[in-house]
Amino acid sequence: MTEAAGGRTDEEGMSPWEQHSAVINLPRFDYNAPSSLLRNSHPGFLITCTIKREKSATKEAISILRKFVGPFNTGDYDCSKNPEENGTSKRRKTCTEDTGEECLDIKEAESASGDGKLVSPVKAETDKDGVTGLSLVKLTRNGLLLFTFPSTTLPDTVNIVSSIIQALESGSVSLPVWCHRIFPIQATCNLNEKELQEVVSMLVKKVVAAKQGKLERPLKFAVGFNRRGIEETTFVKENSNDSKAFSLLDRNKCFGVVASAVNHVVKDSVVDLRSPELSVLVELLPLSGVPNGSTIVAVSVLPRNLVSTKPRLCIKALTSNTKEGSVAS
Repeated sequence: MTEAAGGRTDEEGMSPWEQHSAVINLPRFDYNAPSSLLRNSHPGFLITCTIKREKSATKEAISILRKFVGPFNTGDYDCSKNPEENGTSKRRKTCTEDTGEECLDIKEAESASGDGKLVSPVKAETDKDGVTGLSLVKLTRNGLLLFTFPSTTLPDTVNIVSSIIQALESGSVSLPVWCHRIFPIQATCNLNEKELQEVVSMLVKKVVAAKQGKLERPLKFAVGFNRRGIEETTFVKENSNDSKAFSLLDRNKCFGVVASAVNHVVKDSVVDLRSPELSVLVELLPLSGVPNGSTIVAVSVLPRNLVSTKPRLCIKALTSNTKEGSVAS
């Protein structure tokens, strides 16, 4: 079986999703994104998927996200409507690398400006098959997809993922085959104590302000940290004595920094791993094209309805039959 339609025989052997996905073009990677993530905080989505089916998962993710991202960006999303009715009237093609189709990439955008200034890839993209404002970022690990918004935008990624899960549970959106979890990224930062504390404090303050005194007391919270195996890489092992660069790769130290930030904002708060009202999840991003020793993490503060606590604290799965062994952990 092949992922692309290769004649009648191949097409007949495809599942309905693969037949549908064969006509969705894969976008290009945004090669400016990693350097921007080193300098700025970006919201977005980190998606876990079946290993070695990343292309199919990319097409599937685009198909899902385009139904929800555009309406949220414009403030027009209505939870009572079918996702198709919330469709955005203007879509720009996500920038990625796996298509021969004509599409401006970063280098073409630079030359197209005429004066040497970089044209935003979002503005330069054609109005075809992508998701409004999202860039696809290249990663070094299999079973993962990363989509980011520009640093100047503030989409409510948590509500977007919440609406996706609600739509899947209600049956108004077909269950995904290749995508297993969508982690809503509220902010990114370098993995150091100062930046992580600032980001967590900022996100918790937003939650407290939005709830307007409706949070339980004491506030029960949990912390999750997914290092995705970077602590086992040769470079980290050989430079483990550089405490400044890698100290927070120690799970307990990271937990301590996050818990301290939460306690600083909400004095009456306690760790509860069984039934947390809020969960602070920190996901290390295995970015391609960044200097050795650069560690960027995605951070979100999530409500209890979006997380699973067993067998470990993580974002809720999109389908009930998600197998841990088939996705990047």
